[in-house]
Amino acid sequence: MLKPLQLVKENASAHPKTWIAVGLGVAGVLILVETSRRRRRRIAMVGNKEDFGAFLERFELLPFLQPPPPAARLSLSELTFAISDIFEVKDYLTGFGNPDWRRTHEAAEKTALVVTSLLKNGAKCVGRTVMDELGFGITGENVHYGTPVNPHVPSCIPGGSCSGSAVAVAARLVDFAIGTDTTGCVRIPASFCGLIGFRPSHGAVSTIGVLPNSQSLDAVGIFSSDPSVLHRVGHVLLRLNSVEPKRPRRLIFADDLFQLSKIPTQRTVHVVSKAIENLSGYQPPKHMNFGKHIASNVPSLKGFCEVSSNVQSGAFALKALSSAMVTLQRYEFKSNHEEWVKSVKPKLGPGVSDCVYAAIKTTYDNIKTLYKVRTEMRATLQSLLKDDGILVVPTVADPPLKLRTRKGPFSEFLDRTLALTSIASMSGCCQVTIPVGKHNDSPISVSFISFHGADKFLLDTVLDMYSCLQEQASVASNSLPLPDTNGSIDASELLKEKGNAAFKGKQWNKAVNYYSEAIKLNATNATYYCNRAAAYLELGCFQEAEEDCSNAMEIDKKNVKAYLRRGTARESLIRYKEAMQDFKHARVLEPHNKTAKFAEKRLMKLMN
Repeated sequence: MLKPLQLVKENASAHPKTWIAVGLGVAGVLILVETSRRRRRRIAMVGNKEDFGAFLERFELLPFLQPPPPAARLSLSELTFAISDIFEVKDYLTGFGNPDWRRTHEAAEKTALVVTSLLKNGAKCVGRTVMDELGFGITGENVHYGTPVNPHVPSCIPGGSCSGSAVAVAARLVDFAIGTDTTGCVRIPASFCGLIGFRPSHGAVSTIGVLPNSQSLDAVGIFSSDPSVLHRVGHVLLRLNSVEPKRPRRLIFADDLFQLSKIPTQRTVHVVSKAIENLSGYQPPKHMNFGKHIASNVPSLKGFCEVSSNVQSGAFALKALSSAMVTLQRYEFKSNHEEWVKSVKPKLGPGVSDCVYAAIKTTYDNIKTLYKVRTEMRATLQSLLKDDGILVVPTVADPPLKLRTRKGPFSEFLDRTLALTSIASMSGCCQVTIPVGKHNDSPISVSFISFHGADKFLLDTVLDMYSCLQEQASVASNSLPLPDTNGSIDASELLKEKGNAAFKGKQWNKAVNYYSEAIKLNATNATYYCNRAAAYLELGCFQEAEEDCSNAMEIDKKNVKAYLRRGTARESLIRYKEAMQDFKHARVLEPHNKTAKFAEKRLMKLMN
């Protein structure tokens, strides 16, 4: 027995209180150890507080020398930037977001052309940022290096794959940052972190020295919080002429895509509409059902979706487009990296592992169709937008998820998000994400898409509109609901019948107006809400249909039609789990209901 311990034992036998003191001392040591362990774990989870966990590696790449007067100053002088862990820098290891990739590759022999171009124009690079492994994923969570902390909503994901670059700009650690956008990897984190995010036309910015995920989809993107900085950086990377005749602008709102969004349109569509009222050169906005448009004009999509003749065909077309995008990404990833994955067997996070091994194990039979979809999408957008059009869409459908969200809710979040990001990715068109304030404390945004090659046109539009958009966003407020007015029950029934007649004549808008007037006179009739929901479904106004059905159920909990129609609305909004619950409830009320039965089978197939 050690002497100190022997002394303690002898002392303790004479003085029992000694054991109490020893116990308290041991407990104190254990508490300190546990506190230290938890602190280390917390630091590992949220990253270095000074940089919000954004940076993987700090270094300095100094800009090229400024030419002496009277030469003009370099356009990016005094600006700092960060790069995602996907750009090669001479004599540095590029990690692709994964330690095993870094371990099995040599330091780069050359610097990526895009990085060199920024240095030549006066900007200074200050480091490399965290990203989703191998360019997969849209959450920004990295199990190896930690998840960069979203400065606006620390409890939520920053978005990926270029999470570190977005966080570095949002936290004001750099003036701008670059990353790659494959399936939304710049646009999504820009939206979640309240930034401007620019995905240029496919092929417009060099990807030499950039690790490929899927070369048919990859594009070098830019993050900024200042439209003038974005404009300057964009001009450098795209090698644009500074002078170009100003063109009029024609905004087209994709109404069906805003139906997918959980953000009230008053915070997005209304903001954009009000912003252009006081600007010259903007035509009155137009509205369209974009899903139906691509269903009619991209015939190759039929190979990726079930043919549907009803109003949901537009939503199915978007789902098919995102399916084609994911298939193309995985096919090209396999072509690029199959040998490395099989030989190294890298340790990957759960979500990324699923994507990578699905890509490697899948046999691809319809490759020509994938590239045909891409060609048809580009032609469709070119025909729609011509040389003055801008398609206005929500960047994402949902606010940022909580960190480490379960797989079930994440699956539908992924489906809705990719349905929106697939438009620019599969057409190769340029897209810019613009913040328009907050909703429920989370940043929200709207996106502008223009035709392939219209990058300067789009960058100029952002510079032109940005201040007006921010002004309108600051004053935007949710519309107050229309007040109910008591009136004659006979009059409301007459209006309902007029609505039914308009519905049968396929005059959906007129039907909605009649049902709305009936509801004003009698807001306690479930049928009025349920009938208006049917008209909204035909118009593709799925959120309004869902709300009407919910109102009908509050009045009449056994209204089967309300459950069926709400299920249809939710299915069209790509919220399959909630839709399934509605159809199941309809079958409880009517066990032999064929519509509910077939809907359940269809949803099971979609969810699988």
